[in-house]
Amino acid sequence: MTTIVFITGDEERHIVEATDGLSVMECARRANVPGIIAECGGACTCATCHVHIASEWMPVVGESSDMEHDMLDFATDVRAESRLSCQITVGPALNGLIVKVPNAA
Repeated sequence: MTTIVFITGDEERHIVEATDGLSVMECARRANVPGIIAECGGACTCATCHVHIASEWMPVVGESSDMEHDMLDFATDVRAESRLSCQITVGPALNGLIVKVPNAA
């Protein structure tokens, strides 16, 4: 198991024991983290699982793919550290990952 810390727009912390091999989005949904809607279920065809990755974790998480980058055009509050949580696979290297859930528009 890998621990991920989700911080919602109201600064509430949700510490989730995530299952390796699942996406960050799937783990957030299983733990009922507010703000991760994931309308497309992880197909990278919406932007409702948009998150901000803490800057110190960006080198570990990596850059978005071209398709993900295009989908982020539909999100609000997009930043350099924006990612779609459905496109990040949980693994031991992400233990302690800090994910911020943007406020809904």
